[in-house]
Amino acid sequence: MTEAAQTAAAIGTENTDDAAQLDRLLRARYSCRAFLPDPVPEPVIARILEMAQRTASWCNSQPWHTIVTSGDATERFRQAMYEHATTGGDGASDLPQPREYRGVYLDRRRESGFQLYNTLGIPRGDRAGYQRQAMENFRLFGAPHVAIITTEEALDVYGAVDCGGFVSTFLLAAQAMGVATVAQAALARYAPFVRRHFEIPDDRLLVCGISFGYGDHDHLVNSYRTSRAPLTETVRWMR
Repeated sequence: MTEAAQTAAAIGTENTDDAAQLDRLLRARYSCRAFLPDPVPEPVIARILEMAQRTASWCNSQPWHTIVTSGDATERFRQAMYEHATTGGDGASDLPQPREYRGVYLDRRRESGFQLYNTLGIPRGDRAGYQRQAMENFRLFGAPHVAIITTEEALDVYGAVDCGGFVSTFLLAAQAMGVATVAQAALARYAPFVRRHFEIPDDRLLVCGISFGYGDHDHLVNSYRTSRAPLTETVRWMR
């Protein structure tokens, strides 16, 4: 059988409906940075969490734990987090931050950042404008809910990797339920404050937050989409 015939046979065995649905969700999902105030019904949130709970994990340890806010709890955290971040409050991460962005990783980061700033009309080099937009992280971009994701400290990097899988599944599950999301490492840069606010025990490490709700599709900030690298840049085939 020729290589082309093998490829055709392999593609023919995939469940085209399932594959098309997954591809559609992956392409439709984006990092939402402006939300409507309308809350997401609790049964919808529970369904998202139930689907995310199916995430694979090392030895099935399922190290993630999620705190989900609604209503007044979201507003209390939003106000406290913004005040803390904008007044020079203590900041530290439970997990190591990137040592350096370089090469293609720096290129991709810059492309993403300039897409955001150009969409909002923030001129290149306007550091004050960059900072104002960055501070919107701590307003949760107006989202009515935030999920705080923590991992078990003793599981070290394996727990953090598993939580990354959980976050990805959460984002896709939310997209399937018509709910917009944005994963926020910015919140993890203030781990001691977040820990105090939510009374998170010391044996839990803060991975990230996920702000979520219904996206404001009329807001400019939600009008652009980031690119993805081709397989030629990310895959090495060995034959």
